[in-house]
Amino acid sequence: MSELAPLTQPEILEFAKAWYRKLDIHVPVDEYAPLLASDVELRFPEATVKGFEGYSGWYDRVINIFFDEVHTVKEVTVKSATAEKADVQVVVKWEASVWKAPAATSERIVLDAYQTWEVKRSPETNKPVISVYIVDELKYYEGSATL
Repeated sequence: MSELAPLTQPEILEFAKAWYRKLDIHVPVDEYAPLLASDVELRFPEATVKGFEGYSGWYDRVINIFFDEVHTVKEVTVKSATAEKADVQVVVKWEASVWKAPAATSERIVLDAYQTWEVKRSPETNKPVISVYIVDELKYYEGSATL
């Protein structure tokens, strides 16, 4: 029987907001290590990556493509929670600029990303960590550039 307390919705909401704040300001990738389970799997529209090394490679690519990012957490819903994990639906509005050579100007992407997360409590830190991160669907706003 686990001695870890189940994750709560407010705790996961704060975790999600902190995750996206880091994406907005392009923090050094090492700041993500304590937020990811060692066996994390992340499924993005363009790639599936595993472990911190996989995340690092993906992150290094995207922070060199997108800029002026703004993530707004719209919804964090805990679908189920046990002492071991929580299954969570996340909806985040993502805005970012991208420049494609030789265009004279950048383009703005604005979309809602619908995601499924599996969050666990780290036995080392007692804090939430992402063990599965799936981007289920992207819904673009009218006039948005696309990926």
